[in-house]
Amino acid sequence: MMGMQTIPEYSSAELLEKMDSMGFSKELRESFRKCIDFHTYPAPGMLIGVFMVDYALSLIGKKPDDKIFVTSETPKCLPDPPQVIMHATTGNHRLRVLPIGKFAITLTPFSAKDAAEGVRIYVDRKKLEKYPIIAAWYDNTPSFKPATMKKQLVDDILTAGRAILSYERVKMNVTHKKKWTSVTCPSCGEQVPENMMEGTHCAGCGSLAYYERME
Repeated sequence: MMGMQTIPEYSSAELLEKMDSMGFSKELRESFRKCIDFHTYPAPGMLIGVFMVDYALSLIGKKPDDKIFVTSETPKCLPDPPQVIMHATTGNHRLRVLPIGKFAITLTPFSAKDAAEGVRIYVDRKKLEKYPIIAAWYDNTPSFKPATMKKQLVDDILTAGRAILSYERVKMNVTHKKKWTSVTCPSCGEQVPENMMEGTHCAGCGSLAYYERME
């Protein structure tokens, strides 16, 4: 019995050409191009993420270069579009990634108050009923066959666009910068903020230890 034939995936150039033929705006195509380059390939979750960021920005009436804070509820694919499109990164404290496991993202404009109002965008499972291949991939079921369905999956994602997304208005507490004092961890001898110590040791010597020193 012969194996199932693999259907080639889109190249980046083919995908951008397809977007052009579908009438995507120049700005949106450029967002996709940059995100594909950054992510290194057109992952389905990343493509959906571009639509999510574009949708969220339109809902809060902001531009990509405005100061906006982002919370991603998954570390998979979704954190990349806001980094590329909005320059929101963990390093500039405008991107927070929570390992909740939901494909959702929240955008809140800068606020000097103790709370900020924004919008949360999420993949609406009910809306996926119209797109069975996306649903099979999203649910991670055996019915999704990567070898033969990846190209159709991308087709369906581009066709669906915002149609598989829903949103809700939300309010989030704002954590403002606070002054901190540096202390020396007695175990490793390195400096860390005092408020990040775990009792008598730093997290690197405790709960977040991830390496072993070699002699």
